[in-house]
Amino acid sequence: MDRFIIRGGRPLKGTVTVASSKNAVLPILGACLLTEEECTIRNVPQLEDVRTMLRLLRAVGAGVSVSGRTVRIRAPGPLEKQAPYNIVRKMRAGYYVLGPLLGRFGEARVSLPGGCAIGSRPLDLHLKGMAALGARVELKHGYIDARARKLRGAQVSLEGTKGPSVGATANVMMAAVLSKGETVIKGAACEPELVDLAEFLNKMGARVEGAGTAEVRIRGVAQLGRAVHRPIPDRIEAGTLAAAAALTRGKVKIRNCRPEHLVTVIDKLRQAGAVVETRGRTMLVSARARPKPVNISTASYPGFPTDLQAQFTALLSIGRGTSIITENIFEARFMHVMELNRMGARIDINGNMAVVQGVERLCSAQVMASDLRASAALVLAGLVAQGKTEVLRIYHLDRGYERLEKKLASLGAQVERVSSG
Repeated sequence: MDRFIIRGGRPLKGTVTVASSKNAVLPILGACLLTEEECTIRNVPQLEDVRTMLRLLRAVGAGVSVSGRTVRIRAPGPLEKQAPYNIVRKMRAGYYVLGPLLGRFGEARVSLPGGCAIGSRPLDLHLKGMAALGARVELKHGYIDARARKLRGAQVSLEGTKGPSVGATANVMMAAVLSKGETVIKGAACEPELVDLAEFLNKMGARVEGAGTAEVRIRGVAQLGRAVHRPIPDRIEAGTLAAAAALTRGKVKIRNCRPEHLVTVIDKLRQAGAVVETRGRTMLVSARARPKPVNISTASYPGFPTDLQAQFTALLSIGRGTSIITENIFEARFMHVMELNRMGARIDINGNMAVVQGVERLCSAQVMASDLRASAALVLAGLVAQGKTEVLRIYHLDRGYERLEKKLASLGAQVERVSSG
């Protein structure tokens, strides 16, 4: 099992390029099942979650070819309608085959998903959406079993108790594009990744309007065709690198990012005292002092993303005062706090709130990652800790960051990947 060895104390300096968005690529790959014609996705990141998704597509019968960062998928059918547990258990995004299989074939059987242990992420809105389109949906023996002779357009409300569901919005969009009539999604999630999915679907011949707003309209079409697409940059990777630059008091130019997708994040960086300059698809982040205290409350887009909460907790752990971080999306997303405290941070948890009392410096320790974004937080903490930090279980990190250690090393960090054999 691989681990990172990090020797902290070096400011990051230089230029780094962000990969395509994991959270955009995964539903787009699933959407390729909606047509029998070949679809080409360019600049696909080499991530464990992507490899798992491609294994899932092959398992249902799609032809998948990979050449460098270009993926070609052809699913002429007939396809298997079941997404097996042994693959889906490795990542939550396995449910992105539910909508396409049901929409195209009127049948889907998808294992309940796995992924990071960051709290309850119920699928009730996914099931509610499929049922509204006319499917009979049941949970049997750990599988979602959905069937319909023909899906029909309907008004679907996806307003959840913790805000809109990105996954449910994507699944309903993909199921509805081949349905009969018009579907209106009320309370849709507004994330940029959903806008990107809609753009890809429309390239295939779908008729999706309003993506990126709370109301999305889909007019069903008889069939979809081939498409070529390059997904948007990963805003979470860009935010992680920006936090690393501020944390280490460095100066980093981040290329291939979309600053307009990071408005709230940039605002918090500036509140913390970092200098952030944007131009086109480039962001320059620098800092000369320990961060100022900042209060953060996670929210659905365009609010502060829960996927950057852990990294900013690491940043504010060496702040010049007390910060309060409120986690409103996932109830178990403070598991990195215990490990940060082992490195000398002073963070107290009270329900869904973390009170971060900034310390002057962190110390090295052996720490263990609990999930994808917690992994990134511990790596960032290691960049400023005195001595040698070991981050264990970095397989979590590999699910969402493509060789992060190489990108950090290119900026001057001392980060080494070590295999335990």
